[in-house]
This record gives sequence, structure tokens and C-alpha cells, in this order.
Amino acid sequence: MKERLKAPELRFPGFTDNWEERKLIDVKDNEDRYSYTGGPFGSDLKSSDYTEIGVRIIQLQNIGDGKFVNDYKIYTSEEKARSLNSNLIYPGEIIIAKMADPLARATILPKIEPKYLMASDGIRLKINTDYFDNYYILTLINSDVFRKEALNNSTGTTRKRIGLVTLGNLPMMIPSFEEQKKIGSFFKQLDDIIALHQRKLDLLKEQKKGYLQKMFPKNGEKVPELRFEGFTDDWELRKLDKIIDVHSGRDYKHLNKGNIPVYGTGGYMLSVNEALSEKTDAIGIGRKGTIDKPYLLKAPFWTVDTLFYATPQTNIDLQFTLAIFKKINWKKYDESTGVPSLSKSVINNVFAFLPSFKEQKKIGSFFQQLDDTITLHQRKLDLLKEQKKGYLQKMFI
Repeated sequence: MKERLKAPELRFPGFTDNWEERKLIDVKDNEDRYSYTGGPFGSDLKSSDYTEIGVRIIQLQNIGDGKFVNDYKIYTSEEKARSLNSNLIYPGEIIIAKMADPLARATILPKIEPKYLMASDGIRLKINTDYFDNYYILTLINSDVFRKEALNNSTGTTRKRIGLVTLGNLPMMIPSFEEQKKIGSFFKQLDDIIALHQRKLDLLKEQKKGYLQKMFPKNGEKVPELRFEGFTDDWELRKLDKIIDVHSGRDYKHLNKGNIPVYGTGGYMLSVNEALSEKTDAIGIGRKGTIDKPYLLKAPFWTVDTLFYATPQTNIDLQFTLAIFKKINWKKYDESTGVPSLSKSVINNVFAFLPSFKEQKKIGSFFQQLDDTITLHQRKLDLLKEQKKGYLQKMFI
């Protein structure tokens, strides 16, 4: 049997000692009898116990992969929480999810509330901070190494789950306390940077959503709430068949490899040696499957048969039209009771308001710059996540 590695590939200077194998349960605070415990049985905490204020209940939806998700808020009374005292959990402590997705993901609870009550599928882990670093243990639990152990010891087919005792007995490699603190601090800073970029990206997307609402006329109106200076004329209502030409994608399997990108509803797929559109940029819109995520196609390109491509007609600005396509609720036009689908005739018969070509270009340029900024932030965020993934592989065993 191959001996397990005792040290990672990448370490901070000054650390040379071998790491030790422990179990997850070994890191708990032995001074607190409930430092490693699960949530209450479902019968002990029912929906009838929920209140509008009181002690907040932490559900699976709140446990992100290394982050707290603050969107889902339910409460129970102080009296009910006291009756479930062994299932309480406090800010700064780790909560682990018994169920996917992903299995055994963990986060540290924030100081939003003075205390919380776990739902049935949460696990409280209060660390013995005299010997173990909180953020090191959190990062280790969320690493691929530990998650693979959790999956290998899970039960269930459609949705994986792991029990309290099984999880507690999973092995984990731990260095000295000083090295733990170094690693924990490093990943805390990296996670803070990732969270900052995520907030910036989310804010940009929200700003774009607001501009889409304000820079296009609302129902029953002929002008938008927000306009560029110098434009006062009413917008004109037209069918999309007077704005764009919709073309069908085609099978690409007869083509040879090349440098022409092939696109489907999910984006880029591969590259071939011929193009459906040589010089004209277009808007990709799903014919089948994902019908509500239109995006820009830069010529030359090829599209598969599940993706239409729409090209602008004379005196129609492509970027403005793309903004229209992104604003339309395409799911409302779904023609199928099964897999979502659109047809050319349905797309052509959708109505949209249009201003003058000059105003179109102004609006189109504005949204293009906004989209470019969003794309830039997305790339930075993706790069940071990839860097973290690489560090996790090299700094843990």
C-alpha cells in the first residue's frame, strides 16, 4: 500500500516538519459538549415553529461552499430555540452541510445574529482554537482532498448525504499550529479578494438590470425614463421581423477542424474550417434547450442547429438589438411543454420599441461598454478562483 504523503508540495518558508493525520472530530473544542453536533430531528423543528422574528434558523440553502448565503431567512421563537439548546450554533463557528450539493461544504457563520439554530441537515463544528486554526480547518473541509473522502463515505444515489459520526471519523492531514495559521491567513485573504470581486460583479449586473428597465419604454409608454441628452422623439413599435433576420444553425460534423468557432446554446464548442456568417456579427438565441440567454456572436462563426443567429437589418444597431434581446422574457414565448423551444415565426412576431438609428447607436455603445466591463470582472474572478484551486492542490495533502 502506498504510504500517504506527510507534507504538501508548496509550503511557507521555515516549515519542514511532517504533517500529522487526525480525524475531523479531533479538532473540536472538548470544553463544549455540543461542539460537534447535528441539527434537530425534523419532527423537533417543523414549519409550524417558524416565526417572523426571533432566533434565525440556518438551512442548507444558507450554507455556501466556503461562504454564507444570506438570501434565505426563517426564524423561530426564543422559547423554541431554548428547547433545542444542543442544536444552537454561534458566530465564528463552522457549519457543515450533511447533504449535497456539494456534500460536506462548510462556511463560518457571520456576526449578523448573536446565535443561530441549525436545521436538521447542518453540523456544528466549534474548533479548539488553542491547537487548531479556524480558517485552516474550514479551507481543508472545503478542499478536494477532504471532499473526495466525504463522497467516498456518503450514502444515497440521487442526492448524496453523510452522517455525523461518519463525517467526524474522516481523516485529515494537519501541520503545526503556526503553519495552520499561516495557511489559514493566506486563504482568508484570497477568499476576501474573491468575495470583493464577486460583489463588484454582482453590483455591475444589478446596475445593468436597472439600466435595461429605465432606458427602454415601459408598457403603455413610447419613451424611456432615462435618455441621453438631445433625444426627445417617441420610439416606434415594430415586430422583430422588421429589425432582424433570423437564420438557422446547421450540423457541423461534416466539417474539418479549423479556426472558425462553433457556438451552441451554452457558448463556444469547438472550431471548424467553414463559417455560416463570414463578415456579419449576430445575436445567438436558443432554438431548443436554453432559449433565454442570447449573446453576441463575432464573425466569422458557425452555429449548431439548436442555436439561431439573428443579423440586424439596415439602420439597425446590433448592440442595441442585443440589449432588446436580453430584456425580452423569452421563456414567455416557449412553444413546448417539454424541452423549451422557440421558432423563427415566434421570434419574428415579438414586438419591440425602437428609437432613431442615432439613439440606437448611443444606447448600444453604452451597453457594449457595460458588457465589456462585466466580462473583464468575470475573467478576473474566474482567474482568482483558478488560482485558489491551484493553491489548494499544492498546499494540502
